[in-house]
Amino acid sequence: MHKDTAIKRQQVLNLAGKLGIIRGEDVEAMGISRNYLYPMHRDGLLDKVAVGLYRLPEVPVTEHSSLAEVSKRMPHAVVCLISALSFHGLTTQLPHEIWLTIPRGSWRPKVEYPPLNLTYVSGPAYSFGIQEHIINGVPVKIYSPAKTVADCFKFRNKVGLDVALEALREAWRSRKITMDELWESAKINRVSRIMQPYMEATV
Repeated sequence: MHKDTAIKRQQVLNLAGKLGIIRGEDVEAMGISRNYLYPMHRDGLLDKVAVGLYRLPEVPVTEHSSLAEVSKRMPHAVVCLISALSFHGLTTQLPHEIWLTIPRGSWRPKVEYPPLNLTYVSGPAYSFGIQEHIINGVPVKIYSPAKTVADCFKFRNKVGLDVALEALREAWRSRKITMDELWESAKINRVSRIMQPYMEATV
């Protein structure tokens, strides 16, 4: 192998170790051709997670790995509703798709797998309550427990009122929310009147 090729391969591996999941754009930003990625996958140096996404082979696959993969492709997307409840341990539901919120008017990339369930919102309803968690080395935006519970009430026709009530009870029982946080989230989502009787019954 040419010395220059070996050096560039090592740089790609270092980048994969730093970012968790890499795309062609990440490699090209270092001045290296994206054409290095497939041969490195073929030689067992990189695992191919999805079309155009690669990571180091030793990265453990967890139940939340798909969140990292989707976030790499859709950096403005925020994990929400059932997927956020699952991440925070606030539901018995098992999400069979990735639930995401994206800014209204955003372009939706073609993602064949995993299946996505998208919600479009704008303003504070999008930006409020975003937390950043590192999953397999990738920064993933996920709504806070309080914002997620309020979202479930806002989109109760989509997720079911029973899911929203279960999330409220579990979040309060596990002390993952305060009533102040929940009330602020409810006001942002304009569901204060709907949530108030349930909040009062929970405390």
